[in-house]
Amino acid sequence: MSIIPQIAPEVYALRPDFMALSIQAANASNAPSDNHSFGLLREACHNIVTEPWAEAHLESWREAYRGFGAKPQRTPCSAEALRKRALRDNALPAVNAVVDLYNAVSLRYALPVGGEDSAFYDGNPLLKRATGNEPFDTVSEGQPKIEPVDQGEVIWSDRQGVTCRRWNWRQGTRTRITENSTGMWFVLERLDPMPIAALMEAGHHLIDGLKRLNASVSITQLLLQKSPN
Repeated sequence: MSIIPQIAPEVYALRPDFMALSIQAANASNAPSDNHSFGLLREACHNIVTEPWAEAHLESWREAYRGFGAKPQRTPCSAEALRKRALRDNALPAVNAVVDLYNAVSLRYALPVGGEDSAFYDGNPLLKRATGNEPFDTVSEGQPKIEPVDQGEVIWSDRQGVTCRRWNWRQGTRTRITENSTGMWFVLERLDPMPIAALMEAGHHLIDGLKRLNASVSITQLLLQKSPN
């Protein structure tokens, strides 16, 4: 299935500087976490990005969250959550080879990176502001749970419901990448002042890691941004 992400106009109205790099991987491979993926996480934790734009980029995400009514100190963007955990624990938990890879890229570039199993997507991903009626599948105390989302929050969704809450804060369970995933979709999300060159470089690192797992992987890239008026 070909993934063509859509961005609703109200998202660009909220943040006209929003830009995303969409990367689809077909015939991909995954594996359990290993010494290589552990090493990626360890290196990312020990070399957290210090470029002048990095902290400003995270502050832009805090402003974006406040813009749709979220409290970033309670529900930070995924990149800030990873950074806080790395600084606190000097480590990040391993999940599987691909998730370890994109978490390392996220931490390295202070950049929210999401990864989804495209086989479980029902239609194209849509980034929009929620009506409040969309279902979100998650886990609470070890048990599957469907919970509502807040009206107006920014969500990634498909025809079945929400796949990621509060822009990139929490992923649903249905579309998570597992060791059995072979079709994958990644979205790298950028705001000012992160340089576009750094966004593209992060994408190259992700692609290189996917090719290491399977040299035959087929990659499709798409840069999403607000059209000029």
